[in-house]
Amino acid sequence: MITPVEIFKKALRRYPSYLQSKIAGTEFFPLVIPGNKIPSKSTSNYSEEIKRLYLDSKEKRGFGYEITYTEKRKKGLGLQSLPTLFSFLNEIDFLKYLGKEKEVEIFIQLSQSTFKIFPDLRDLVLNKPSILQKNIYKWEDYLKVLTYFKNNPRPNLYNRELPINVHTKFIENNKGLLQELLNIVLEPEYLDEEAKNFEKRFGLKKAEPMIRFKVLDEQISKNHFAGFDDLALPLSAFKKLTIPLKRVLVVENKVSLYNALTIPNKESTIVIFGKGYSVVNLKAVEWLKDVELIYWGDFDAHGFDILSQLRGFHDNVKSILMDRGTFEKFYQGDKGKTTFAEVLPNLMDREQELYQYLRTKNLRLEQEKIPRDYFIEAFGRL
Repeated sequence: MITPVEIFKKALRRYPSYLQSKIAGTEFFPLVIPGNKIPSKSTSNYSEEIKRLYLDSKEKRGFGYEITYTEKRKKGLGLQSLPTLFSFLNEIDFLKYLGKEKEVEIFIQLSQSTFKIFPDLRDLVLNKPSILQKNIYKWEDYLKVLTYFKNNPRPNLYNRELPINVHTKFIENNKGLLQELLNIVLEPEYLDEEAKNFEKRFGLKKAEPMIRFKVLDEQISKNHFAGFDDLALPLSAFKKLTIPLKRVLVVENKVSLYNALTIPNKESTIVIFGKGYSVVNLKAVEWLKDVELIYWGDFDAHGFDILSQLRGFHDNVKSILMDRGTFEKFYQGDKGKTTFAEVLPNLMDREQELYQYLRTKNLRLEQEKIPRDYFIEAFGRL
């Protein structure tokens, strides 16, 4: 026999349809849920099932479903009045049963105010009421953002510069739904419909990647950076650097960057924090083609994949401390992550051979586990 839990779940599944009826102004009640399940053959179990249904009914609780009984003869039970229909006859019974009275009150208020300001959103909310219902306690923030963009299309500001009274990360954390809403409320001429990126689509500035680097030449530090040697520049500024460099070392991990910060003065040299696969940001830095470019990454499939990518951008890349001898000297038994790339492009023969060895055996040695003194000595020989 159907249980009170099952009735509740079935009623809850009809809740979105109820919300649609509130928007459309159509009749929803009575809502009838059939009790089309076979009762227990045991008399004691059957009695317990009937009791549970009664205790959760309107007759007992004062709200909820009313039970319709039908006389049927059942094997082992004889002639019985079986509960066959469970009906919610009105809005009060239905909402109180689901615990949704307050939510619906807010939903109606918000939908009315939304359609008054943005009538074009009515069809969306009617077809997908969960868009509003699931965001009911932050919907007013959505309206604030929509109102701002409606009045100030393509503002050419960063997300966090927008003068909207919402949490600083609200737009950043809710781009998906905001884009769906803005696509409807904004005039087509204010949309870059080809753009998938939120900022480009709606005329916002996109935060640039920052390139962090360590200047190892004291004279360059003094002459070009006011004595600072640990710096971070927006990519656009980094691309325009015109400093007298001969050598650039790119390291994969932050710990390795910290090691690099302790390297003694080395003429015409900087160290860049590649930040894993963020080395893709270096693709557009054309002046890297004119220096001795060196990469140092982890001994694992990902480290060599990053090397492969970087060399694909700049074919003058050499690797350092990514050889079999260094690996065997310091390997501590760590396992890597599975990769399905059997061959990586852009690797030298010895690099490809070591990559295959690490990949097939799933081995890993993080670069920070190589002693600092060993790294500094190797770098000093360059």
